Amino acid sequence: MVSAPTTQGQSSLPSTNPTTSFWHCDPSPLLLGHRTTPDLPTTTDVIIIGSGITGAFAAHFLHEQDASRDVLMLEAREACWGATGRNGGHCQPSVYPSPPDIGGFELRNYKFLKDFVANNEIPCEWKTLEGCHAYYDADMFAQALGLYQILQDADPELSGTVKVITQDSISPSLSDLRVPRAVGAFVQANAASLWPYKLVCWTLESLLTKGAFNLQTNTPVTSLQKVEKDGSWIVHTPQGMVAAKNVILTTNAYTSHLLPKMKDLIVPVQGEMSALVAPRNVKRAPLAMSYVFAGHDKVKNVYQDDYLIQRPSGGELMFGGGRQYATDGGVGCSDDSWTSRSAAKYLRNELNHALDLSPSSSEEVKTLREELSRALDPSSSSSKELKASFEWTGIMGFSRDGRPWVGAVPEELGGGKGLWICAGFTGHGMPNATGCAKAVVELMLGKEGEEVDLPSVHRVGRERVERARVGDEVREADLKGFFV
Repeated sequence: MVSAPTTQGQSSLPSTNPTTSFWHCDPSPLLLGHRTTPDLPTTTDVIIIGSGITGAFAAHFLHEQDASRDVLMLEAREACWGATGRNGGHCQPSVYPSPPDIGGFELRNYKFLKDFVANNEIPCEWKTLEGCHAYYDADMFAQALGLYQILQDADPELSGTVKVITQDSISPSLSDLRVPRAVGAFVQANAASLWPYKLVCWTLESLLTKGAFNLQTNTPVTSLQKVEKDGSWIVHTPQGMVAAKNVILTTNAYTSHLLPKMKDLIVPVQGEMSALVAPRNVKRAPLAMSYVFAGHDKVKNVYQDDYLIQRPSGGELMFGGGRQYATDGGVGCSDDSWTSRSAAKYLRNELNHALDLSPSSSEEVKTLREELSRALDPSSSSSKELKASFEWTGIMGFSRDGRPWVGAVPEELGGGKGLWICAGFTGHGMPNATGCAKAVVELMLGKEGEEVDLPSVHRVGRERVERARVGDEVREADLKGFFV
């Protein structure tokens, strides 16, 4: 049963019966139902609310920089059962359309994760790839090309990690990239596919083995209470109350359940994911890229923003998106206990239009045609529909201005001294969350200014709140394609 929002537009608590994500098909024995101690402590030094990639790395960096503090992590469901355990399985910094400080920050995050996985030999299926952003609308491609040209002038080295592919390009051509119907594309040198749940599980398990923190799963936080007398915060849960001088909210889409005054700044948005059975020839010659597909249907006035990776083992095509076919684009929905039939059907059919899944050479066409037909769903009325072994939803936290919110929560948003936030990743958390988690920990530990690697537009502040509220609300901005 989903907890009802207190006010209109406020997020609920996470659903207690979510859809089953493919990434959860091999759950961590240590973390499933984990409670480090039978009961909650009454006091602790730091409370981290949320156990996705942001919460896990906040705990990691806190242990790394100040292991003397007692840390308690509270998770409403099982560990990493929210957006990180439900995402598309790719990590790709957004370089070409971003200002240098944003693109550079995301690239540093990507490289950190790549090295972290390699140095610790984490079994999370990390596969280094190139990233292809394919555009199916000429106006959108022209706009993206303009942003890329601005980056070229501002930071030639950063823009040098990106290639522009037009309909006249060769080596590679759009056909070489398997997107012959696109009007243009950008190829980014740095991208990866991975099993995100296993990355977070390894990180949490490693910290638990070191005795670095107390993890309490299935312990939802229902409210926060500021104690004026000593400046501490009391966190309320069904298992009891805990007091701490510092609380870090890594609650992303569910932030407004605890901070109702932020309900217009971080809005829950339901996203759809699928694990599609790959045609036999695509299993034999796996996709060599992480894909993003962007387009605009001018007749229906809806925007396409889909994403794809192929698992290196198993070969499943992990395809997500289709929000344009969900009610209100999923905006305002904080419930991941159901899927959108129209969005799910779109994902099963769209990949054959967005991507060339045909055999790679003419000699294979005849022998593989039958195998391709067997990979299609024979019960479907459409010959283009792929089988889905899993279909699920996850809840993203869309930021009103498109940037994460990192830092101290001001009193006017329901905060005060000791309350910190690291949330609002707008479906783009993998190349942002680790750096933002490190930044919020360092801010909590007293570092300031340039000591903290964090773009200024990510920092929480009164002026930023005012600027964000002058602009469109999330629903209106989404209809205009702001988040594509």
